Amino acid sequence: MSESLDFLVNLLDLEPIEVNIFRGIQPDEERQRVFGGQVASQALMAAGRTVEHGQVHSLHSYFLRPGDPTVPILYEVDRIRDGRSFTTRRVVAIQHGRAIFNMQCSFHTPEQGIEHQFTMPVVPDPEGLATLPDRLEPWREELAEWFERPHPIDQRFIGDLPWKITEGREPIQQLWIKADGDLPDDPLLHACVATYASDMSLFDTILAPHAIRWDDPNFMGASLDHCMWFHRDFRADEWLLYDTDSPSAHGARGIARGFLYDRSGRLCVSMVQEGLARVL
Repeated sequence: MSESLDFLVNLLDLEPIEVNIFRGIQPDEERQRVFGGQVASQALMAAGRTVEHGQVHSLHSYFLRPGDPTVPILYEVDRIRDGRSFTTRRVVAIQHGRAIFNMQCSFHTPEQGIEHQFTMPVVPDPEGLATLPDRLEPWREELAEWFERPHPIDQRFIGDLPWKITEGREPIQQLWIKADGDLPDDPLLHACVATYASDMSLFDTILAPHAIRWDDPNFMGASLDHCMWFHRDFRADEWLLYDTDSPSAHGARGIARGFLYDRSGRLCVSMVQEGLARVL
């Protein structure tokens, strides 16, 4: 396990401080607000720590307030239902006495049923693609703070990087992702790592057709909600194709979809995110 992946695993190792209450640490980084993938993955881990059987199959969450990256986050778990096949949990993330994030997630005991899926797109293999740090090397001085952070997820973008300003691009994006090292054989941990990674580039698909950058002073962007469905077993430390698109943007909001395929072409995870896309 690389040092950067060890950083993420430690981030997900929540401290139980009372029945159904967990505390999540913050990374030692300079950020204006907590990374959405962090709070979502920690909330899912908190819920999973209270479940006795079944694997996570879905989560539905809302980002309510910007998180403060300088103080820990408390996660309160409500054990809504423990059934034979399905277990449901509600998690509220709290800072300074106020809710910053809310998640409802469900766990399912595996069963047999009908089978079908989208066909995986034909794309280049990840081994032939440059790493993200290699592609960003020309901007090392400008992105010095980014280079100093740990990067637990290896990202290999297919085609242009999403931050390249090219008005009129199609609202689609594809990249390979995986944890930067080997993870323990814990399905909950793999689901949490995929949840963390899912928020790293999905919003960028919304901006693809527009000449807008995140650092544009006339633009305000933020995740509003994030939903995921886990269809099939997978490993987050093996390559997954992250196929994303944005069907619509209107009224200062945009929506993006994402699909994670493993190397054999199985569709493992689907997700949808809506984001604030406000032009000031």
